[in-house]
Amino acid sequence: QVQLVESGGGLVQAGGSLRLSCTASGGTFGTRHMGWFRQAPGKEREFVAAISWTGGITNYADSVKGRFTISRDNNKNMLWLQMSMLKPEDAGRYYCAAQPAGRGPLTATRYQYASWGQGTQVTVSS
Repeated sequence: QVQLVESGGGLVQAGGSLRLSCTASGGTFGTRHMGWFRQAPGKEREFVAAISWTGGITNYADSVKGRFTISRDNNKNMLWLQMSMLKPEDAGRYYCAAQPAGRGPLTATRYQYASWGQGTQVTVSS
């Protein structure tokens, strides 16, 4: 299993930017597709973005396309989510997640992710 720790959340005004980080340890980060999900109070956890283990393929939820960018550095065991033009509806707890090592295509389905961090809170004021 890989352990994941998110950081970088906080309070930002609408229209502002934040960069979330996810530090991985204890597993084969470099062979895992990775994703970001978020969950607002009273709502289901939803897909935000995903990146293949090579970094060559990315996928985004329609609601964040053109505003968020997912990236990774396998040498540093790091995953990032650059968020720009933030909206109040982007607020929530953001989770870093890893698919099982060496298995399957990149997916937006949260049940296909085997490892999760504890999340970092993002608040967007209007």
